[in-house]
Amino acid sequence: MINIYSPATDFKPIGDQMYALVSTLFPICRSITGNGVRETLSHVQKLLPITVHEVPTGTPVFDWTVPKEWNIKDAYVANSQGERVIDFKKSNLHVLNYSTPVNQKMSLAALRPHLMTLPEHPDWIPYRTSYYQEKWGFCLSQNHLNALLENDKCDEYHVVIDSTLTQGSLTYGEYVIPGESNDEVLISCHTCHPSLCNDNLSGIALATFLARQIEQVKAEGGKLRYTYRFLFIPGTIGSITWLARNQTNAKRIQHGLVVVCVGDAGKFSYKTSRQGDALIDHAAKHVLTSEKESFNLIDFFPYGYDERQYCSPGFNLAVGSLSRSTHGKFPEYHSSGDNLSFVTGAQIAESLEVYLKVIDVLENNHTYINQNPHCEPQLGKRGLYGNVGATVHRPTFEMALLWILNLSDGSHSLLDIAKRAKMPFETIKQAAKALQDSGLLKQA
Repeated sequence: MINIYSPATDFKPIGDQMYALVSTLFPICRSITGNGVRETLSHVQKLLPITVHEVPTGTPVFDWTVPKEWNIKDAYVANSQGERVIDFKKSNLHVLNYSTPVNQKMSLAALRPHLMTLPEHPDWIPYRTSYYQEKWGFCLSQNHLNALLENDKCDEYHVVIDSTLTQGSLTYGEYVIPGESNDEVLISCHTCHPSLCNDNLSGIALATFLARQIEQVKAEGGKLRYTYRFLFIPGTIGSITWLARNQTNAKRIQHGLVVVCVGDAGKFSYKTSRQGDALIDHAAKHVLTSEKESFNLIDFFPYGYDERQYCSPGFNLAVGSLSRSTHGKFPEYHSSGDNLSFVTGAQIAESLEVYLKVIDVLENNHTYINQNPHCEPQLGKRGLYGNVGATVHRPTFEMALLWILNLSDGSHSLLDIAKRAKMPFETIKQAAKALQDSGLLKQA
């Protein structure tokens, strides 16, 4: 057995490091292509030696085409006195992401159709995009717009978006940790959002440190059952591009999770794979049932994040999505409210613990056969009724021993037993190891 998750791990310093990465990435203007993505991946590379891939503009990827590359240097709206009344340098959310270049003078009335706000949250700047339609625009808070309208003296405004939309490439990062088997576990996060911390800088941080934790287990001699593939990709077009280029590799993916929105204080949520009853679905549901007082369980639906591409009928991979608050269901979603005060290192660390526990289930969910199946073996003479370790409550551990012995007939996995016994998988795993060490249990 292998310990992917250890109760002895101190997650506070890991949480602090993940939050530091989120803080470093926060100012960068990212999109589905461009230098912001490259800069983001270069920071990840300082922590994890990911491979960076470039896919040229115009490359066919199933029914899609890799788009032109977008980059931006500056953008602003200035009044006749030269004062910037809207300034990209103060927040990269101020520009409609993928805006075409513009350099014009116009009245506020002419500019007004190009201004986007979030009236229901008047202090926040919305995040808006125009990836596949060539437009330009600015985003600002409703209160900011109201002030401009109230103070407008029929002024002429200088409107500048210093951007380029050219032949280039789509950039994504990939990291593979080989295991004993070529069967793979996929961990996928998106890298295209600008200054949004929960969605999805928290996902980038968690995926990075999840890979580091798994690497550490392997470095300490742990034998990984599965190979782990980590993808740092732009949303939608990134997963479509990776799948189009990796149809053979995709066939090896047995389990997967899309990492999104893991840094806020919301209760945990799990969206199942399209299959609905895959091992990853049962593992995630059992961990959350065992560990959390309540959580959201969401049946698969074909909208949201990249799980909908991995679960498309041509692939139908067993990929779910594990988050805290969910897509579009928290007020701060896709706005400046999703900032550095909305997430904490402790909350990302708690999410990392849940991910490690789910992976621990995948790695250790073996099926065993009781080597003394005729009535209950005498556990006391084997030291199993007193030598239970400091981390497990004794009566619970003893009951776990009995459940495992009773159900280890070659047809029940450890996860099956944990679910039937209504016990944490960690307790069942420890008990199974004790029984195996004593010769009472053999892997089927």
